[in-house]
Amino acid sequence: MPLIATLRLMRVVIAPDCFGGTLTAAQAADAIATGWRRGAPDHELILRPLADGGPGFVDVLHTAIGGVLHRTTVTGPLGTPVEAKWLMHAGVAYLESAEAAGLHLVPREQRAEMCERATTRGVGELIAAARDLGAHEIAIGLGGSATTDGGSGALAALGLVALDKDDQPVEPGSLADCVRMEGKADVGRVVLIAAADVENPLLGPHGAAATFGPQKGADPAAVDRLERGLTVWADLLTARTERDKRDTPGAGAAGGLGYALLTLGGESVSGANLVAGATQLSAMIGQSQLVVTGEGSFDWQSLRGKLVTSVSGVAAAHGVPCLALAGQVAVGRKQAAAAGIEAAYSVSDHVGSVRKSMADPAGTLTELAEHVAKQWR
Repeated sequence: MPLIATLRLMRVVIAPDCFGGTLTAAQAADAIATGWRRGAPDHELILRPLADGGPGFVDVLHTAIGGVLHRTTVTGPLGTPVEAKWLMHAGVAYLESAEAAGLHLVPREQRAEMCERATTRGVGELIAAARDLGAHEIAIGLGGSATTDGGSGALAALGLVALDKDDQPVEPGSLADCVRMEGKADVGRVVLIAAADVENPLLGPHGAAATFGPQKGADPAAVDRLERGLTVWADLLTARTERDKRDTPGAGAAGGLGYALLTLGGESVSGANLVAGATQLSAMIGQSQLVVTGEGSFDWQSLRGKLVTSVSGVAAAHGVPCLALAGQVAVGRKQAAAAGIEAAYSVSDHVGSVRKSMADPAGTLTELAEHVAKQWR
């Protein structure tokens, strides 16, 4: 009898990230909850959709803390206008780089052509809008970007322009031609927070170009050009600001936008931890018996500052087991266990193929959640 009572009182926190362009965090949480209720109807479910600085950062925070949503027309990654939303709460502005410079704003067939030209200028315009509206602190969620311009576009929008030998403004894809800078990036006395979704540095084999360039359409030759441009940009910006932040964890986030914010005196924080704190995730997990998190692909990048491992760290601190449900799993059991994940489950493996899982992302995630819930009743 005591065992039955314990099972009926089991509380499960469902706290996923978005699933790579197929499901928002809220949609993923709903899909997991639907399947879990089928597999374990006696469990009490607490839904906490999360974000780590990438897509969904503003929406998740707005749901958690309230505030006023603003919509501002800014320069998109292709140089054309886009409408970007951002949040103001108690004098703190929360911006999302993906809103102004997101990969989803670049048609797939144009990515190879535009990977060296995509700009973060719109992010700088959002920072200026929040500054002008009186924000005393601005937290910028970094992730899901189409850009690898080292934040040069954002700084140009704020007043610091890179010039070539002919004193012409340098485009993102021509950063290697930079010879000097003109102006000063003006953010007033605003505190900048770079809420990164990764821990990568700006340069090198784990840097912005080498790691994330191919995901944005860059072939090996383009990656080499981007790396050279970022190196020149970093040298010039370091000389100008006397701050060398290229090796700081998170500098490579959002194609090097993290680096630009750090050189302005910004503080690098984990986007996942920032959101976890705002949503009071730790207190909720402390009152639960199981945590279920998830994302589109649970791979090696997940182990370097992504949301899944942030959630598992909170769960481990409370001695609560944590499961991961993902579209695909490319992390071994030992790696997952070392990251605090009790078990990781793949949607594509469960339904038989990636194609089947992508054909009905919500439905197949629901199926997997039902299957896992039955195992954990």
